[in-house]
Amino acid sequence: MNNIIIIGTGLAGYTLAREFRKLDKETPLTLITADDGRFYSKPMLSNALASCRSPDSLASSDAAQMAAQLNATVVTHARVTAIDAQQRSVTVNDETLFYEKLVLALGADPVKSTLAGDAVGEALSVNDLQDYAQFHAALQGKKHIAIMGAGLIGCEFANDLISAGYTVDVIDPGQHPLGSLLPKAAGEALQQALQTLGVGWHFGKKVTAINHDKEGYRLSLSDSSELEAHVVLSAIGLKPRVDLAQAAGIKVNRGIIVDRLLMTSAPDIYALGDCAEVGGMVLPFVMPLMQAARALAATLSGTPVAVSYPAMPVVIKTPAYPIILSASPLHTGYEWQTSICHEGVLRGHYYDKADQLQGFVLTGKATAEKSSLLATLPAWL
Repeated sequence: MNNIIIIGTGLAGYTLAREFRKLDKETPLTLITADDGRFYSKPMLSNALASCRSPDSLASSDAAQMAAQLNATVVTHARVTAIDAQQRSVTVNDETLFYEKLVLALGADPVKSTLAGDAVGEALSVNDLQDYAQFHAALQGKKHIAIMGAGLIGCEFANDLISAGYTVDVIDPGQHPLGSLLPKAAGEALQQALQTLGVGWHFGKKVTAINHDKEGYRLSLSDSSELEAHVVLSAIGLKPRVDLAQAAGIKVNRGIIVDRLLMTSAPDIYALGDCAEVGGMVLPFVMPLMQAARALAATLSGTPVAVSYPAMPVVIKTPAYPIILSASPLHTGYEWQTSICHEGVLRGHYYDKADQLQGFVLTGKATAEKSSLLATLPAWL
C-alpha cells in the first residue's frame, strides 16, 4: 500500500494532513517533527501576552491526540538528516524510512543577526511554540524589551508587549514601521498609534553589538547611541529552510522550487508552506498555506489539482491601529495612492499601467471594505 511521509508538524504539515484525511481515510500517513508535535496556531504567538496566554494554553492538542484525529503516526523529537530521492527514503534519527510520496513542510528559520558583543547569542527569536515558551520565561520579572526589526512580527510583538505592561523599544534601519509592506502614510500612522501607547522607535539605525549589562543587556546602535534592555527580541526576518532539500539535489532558490502541483524537481516529493517557492513567490502567510494544503491534499489522494492564489489579504495584528493589506508579490516598484477619509482612517491603493487595481491597504473602520475590494483584484496565480 502507498504511504505518505510529511516532514513538519507546523500549521502547514498538520493542515495538509487534515485536508488529506477528508479525502482519503486509509492511506498510511506519517508526520515527523523535531519538536513535541503539539498543534497550535502560530499567528497567536505574537498576540498572546496581552491576553495573558501561557505557552501551554496555546496548544490545543498534543501529538498523541493529533495522531488519533488524523489516523496517522506522529514521530516526535526526530530529525530528518537526509533524503534519498532515488531510493525513496529518508534518514530519521539514523534510521531509514521509505515513502511513496514525501512532503516537505519544513517552515523557515529566523534570520540570525551577525553582531558584535558578548551577549549576541542571547537575543531571542519567536518562530514556534518552543521559542515562545523560552521568550515567555525570559520575560518573567523583567520590564524593558528591545525589539530588533519593525517588520510584521516586530510590530505585532511591540503592540502585544506594550499592551501587557512592558516597556518597549524598536530599532530598525528603515524610516517607518513595515517599510517593505505599507505606504509611508500608513506606516507613520501605525508608528504614531504605538508611540502613543509608549513604544519607543529608533529608525534609521541598526544594532551593532549586544553586551551584558548589570541588569540585562546594553545595545550599541549604529549612530553611537546605546539602549538598555532586560530582554532582546530579534525580528529581522525569516529564511525558508532549504538545506535538506538542496543536499538531496532538489532545486532551490529563495525557497524550495515547486510547480503548480507543488511538486519539487524530484519525483513524488512535494513542498508547501514557508519553505516553498511557488511561481517565484515565497509567501509566509496563512492564506497561501491553506490554498496549497487543499490543492496538494487532492493531488496526493489521486486527483491532481494545481494550486491557485487569489488575491489574499494579510491582517496585521496591531489593535492599536488595525490594518488589512493585500499587495501582489508579483508587482514591484508601484506607487501607493493614499487618502484619509472623514473618520480619520487611511486608505491606500495602487494600480498597474492599465489602471487595474492591484493592491490596497485599509486601516481602522475602513477595514470593513476588505471584501468589496478583494472582489476587484486579479488572482496572483
